[in-house]
Amino acid sequence: MSEYQEPVVHTAGTPRWVGLAVAIIAALSLVGLGVGWSAINHANSLEQTTQASLKQTNDTLGQRLAKAEDQNQQLQSDLKVVTDKLNVTQSELVAARKQTKSATVAYEKKLSGLQNSVQTELATKANNDDVNKLNGDVNGVKGDLDATKNSIQMARSEMGTLIARNHDEIDQLRRMGQRDYFEFSLTRKSGAQKVGSIQVELKDTNVKKNRYTVNVLADDKSFEKKDRSVNEPIFFYTGGSRAALELVINKVTKTGASGYLSLPKSAGTASASNTAASR
Repeated sequence: MSEYQEPVVHTAGTPRWVGLAVAIIAALSLVGLGVGWSAINHANSLEQTTQASLKQTNDTLGQRLAKAEDQNQQLQSDLKVVTDKLNVTQSELVAARKQTKSATVAYEKKLSGLQNSVQTELATKANNDDVNKLNGDVNGVKGDLDATKNSIQMARSEMGTLIARNHDEIDQLRRMGQRDYFEFSLTRKSGAQKVGSIQVELKDTNVKKNRYTVNVLADDKSFEKKDRSVNEPIFFYTGGSRAALELVINKVTKTGASGYLSLPKSAGTASASNTAASR
C-alpha cells in the first residue's frame, strides 16, 4: 500500500429550497406575463371603445350643428319677413296720422269760416227765411264735424287704424270708406263660425276681467289668441297680403262674444271674389 493517498472530497447535494425558489419565481413570472397580457388586451379594448364613442359623439355634434345652421337660416328668413312688414305698417301709421291731422285742421277752418259767414249774413239780412237757411247749413256742418271729431277721439291701434267700441262707431267707420267691416256674434258651443274670409272659434270668456280666448282659422292655418282684452285688436295676414286684417271683440258674456273683422278695401274685394268663385 502506498503511503500517499489522495484525499477524498465529498460534494454536498443542492439544497431543496433552491429548486422550490426557482419554481416559485417561474410561476410568478408566468402569472406576471398573464396579467400583462390581460392588461394589454383590456387597454386595446378600451381604446377601441373610446374611439368608437368619440366617433359617435362627433357624428352627433355634426348633426346638431347642421340642424342649428338650418334653424338659424330659417330664423333669419322669418326676421326679414317681419322686418319688411313692420316697415310697411310704420309707413301706414305715419300716413294715417298725417291724414287725421290734416282733416282736423281743414274742418276747423271750415267751421270758423262758416260761423263768420253766418254772422255777416245775420248782420246784413233781416229775412227770416235766409236766417233759417243759414242756421240749417250751420247745423249740418256741425253734425259732420261732430261725427269727424268722434272718429278722431276713437283709440288708434299700433297699425294706425281706428278701434270701434260698439255698433254705432262701426257704422261711423264704414261711412269713412277706408276699410270693410264684418260684424259677428260667437257662442262657445257653436264652434268655428265664418266671418268674412276667415273662421273664428270662441274658446273661453272671462266676464269679470273682460277677457277672452279665440281660435282663428285662415289660409288653412290655425292660431290661438289666449287671454286677450276686450277692444284689443288682433292683427294677422292672409293670402300673401301686405295689409293686415284686424279682429276686435267688443263685448263678452259667460257663453258668447261679439265684435267685428276689419280689412282694407282691396282685401275685401278680393275676399268677395274668392267667395263668389267658390260658390
